Amino acid sequence: MAKSQQTFNKSEKEKKRLKKREDKRKKMEARKAEKEANGGSGGIPIAYVDYNGNLTDTPPDPDNKIEIEAENIEVSIPKTLPGEKVEFDPIRKGKVNFFDSSKGFGFIIDEENNEKYFCHVSGLIDEIAENDKVQFELEKGQRGMNAVKVKLI
Repeated sequence: MAKSQQTFNKSEKEKKRLKKREDKRKKMEARKAEKEANGGSGGIPIAYVDYNGNLTDTPPDPDNKIEIEAENIEVSIPKTLPGEKVEFDPIRKGKVNFFDSSKGFGFIIDEENNEKYFCHVSGLIDEIAENDKVQFELEKGQRGMNAVKVKLI
């Protein structure tokens, strides 16, 4: 007589799968029965937002409703008037803290905020040395702001 092709492990897995399916069917029937017992209102309850932005279960009073014109809603930055515009001078003044002419770089300390800015020889207009007073502009570099267009004062 030939042996069964189904091993013990396979038959156990099959039993578990069938039991899982049966449990799922029972849960679904229980949910249906509960829904019918509650009058069929098993949906999502409605939530309202009051005037303070809190969720409530009562609808808001229509007498307190505020009408807003669509034209009054601003989505972007408000336009600046010519008188409100602040002039920005990109030229800054500072002092050369360190400069190595053989390596071609150095650092400049800004007078306004005492920030240290990197300066490369390619951004120089005049030759500079340590403790020179200079004026410069800032430009975004790979590792932060760099001083460019550096001139002696």
